[in-house]
Amino acid sequence: MFNKPANPFSRPQESAARDPLAPSPRPTMPASAQAGSSSPQNGGQAKPAVQPQTPATTETAGESGSRLIVGPDVKLKSAEILDCDTLVVEGRVEATMDSRVIRIADRGLYTGKVSIDIAEIHGHFEGELTARSQLIIHATGKVSGKIRYGKMLIEEGGQISGEIRSLAEEETSVARPRSEMLATVKAAVG
Repeated sequence: MFNKPANPFSRPQESAARDPLAPSPRPTMPASAQAGSSSPQNGGQAKPAVQPQTPATTETAGESGSRLIVGPDVKLKSAEILDCDTLVVEGRVEATMDSRVIRIADRGLYTGKVSIDIAEIHGHFEGELTARSQLIIHATGKVSGKIRYGKMLIEEGGQISGEIRSLAEEETSVARPRSEMLATVKAAVG
């Protein structure tokens, strides 16, 4: 599949893989059908073959579907991100989002409200973050604001500040009747 001669009139497959708005390539389709356009891009010369990135090598198991990559020099402001399975932030994003996975790169910054299954933070997050399954803060990561998490892992050097609560802890406090909580507080006070 990867040793076929390049068609000089189509875009190389790796260009389509880098385009965050391009649909995910399907393994059964030929490379020329994935590229879409048949106009010459490089004066009729094909780029040297570069091994394309496939979902199996760039994503962990279970992370297929739609992806949005905000590049290092891109600023996305006042947005609502919908129907995006994985958001990769290398630049700056100010948005609200409810999705599956968010990854913030070392120099990435996300400001806003996120409800997500898995959050992996190498850069900075500011705002309201609910990581239903797992929150991972790497050594270079910094998270601040109202934080809710299912499970949390913080590497040495990672920072977190603000109002931080476990979703399990939050569920048990909601499940307890108000009168029972008042009785507990009165008993503790004296």
